Amino acid sequence: MQSLKEQLAALYRADPDVVSVVAVENPNQLPSLTDGFDLLLLLVTRSRERANHLHHYIKEQVHIQEKRIPLAELEASLLGDSRSLIQWLLKGEIVLDREGRLEELRNKVLEFPAELREHKLLLEFCRFLRMYLQSKEYLLAEHLLDAYNNILEALQCWARIVIIEEGHHPEIAVWRQIRYMNPGVYKLYEELTTSKETVKQRVQLVLLACEFSVMSKMERCCGPLLAILEGREEPWSAAELRQHPALADIQGELPLLLGKLVKKSLIREVAVASESELLDLELRYTK
Repeated sequence: MQSLKEQLAALYRADPDVVSVVAVENPNQLPSLTDGFDLLLLLVTRSRERANHLHHYIKEQVHIQEKRIPLAELEASLLGDSRSLIQWLLKGEIVLDREGRLEELRNKVLEFPAELREHKLLLEFCRFLRMYLQSKEYLLAEHLLDAYNNILEALQCWARIVIIEEGHHPEIAVWRQIRYMNPGVYKLYEELTTSKETVKQRVQLVLLACEFSVMSKMERCCGPLLAILEGREEPWSAAELRQHPALADIQGELPLLLGKLVKKSLIREVAVASESELLDLELRYTK
């Protein structure tokens, strides 16, 4: 396998558009890591000309999957929620790295700096809030299986929040990771999935735990948003916040999150004269 990787690296070295290559082996036949292929090759490119190009082939009886991703997109994805990309970067072998950019990214992921942790906490809390509130709504409407599915998603977000707070990247197999890190959260997962109580009772139990434990983390998890609101004297409009580059990953969740922060008195809602003739007052937000 090593000689094959060296051959492929030599081929990619002849392509000036390929900046770096990560080779991820699958020796234990774990399909979740390499999508079932013997070898996954992640090609980092300068241009977007063949962005996200996918190529499957066989070489020396090895089934290979080749994926291309522009460098800028890779950097943005690592800030977001691409756990697969993080796993490939951490577990794969860098076989080509012309400018050392991939090694820099790997070191950044390994160090998990505070800025990256804060960003990921905000992402997970937004997902948690959406799933948690939807579960409550479904429960009230007696849509029990939908309520169960959403609270399970919310509980997974809670587990990832705990892992991030501990300074680790959430893995794909999050429950294996959380089992010994936080037995309390894992116990809730067991109660939800294996308890002999009714589905409704199990959902109610986890909703109650979420209300007391995770909702209390709102100020902590929303640090990047609160810092932006506090960063200037005049209040921000919803449109301005949606356009802020640091909030690009949560654009769709901002209205819900802002409303919840107002209700918890963590931010203030201010009515100002609107520039539009169609509106009398515009709602803006400030710390």
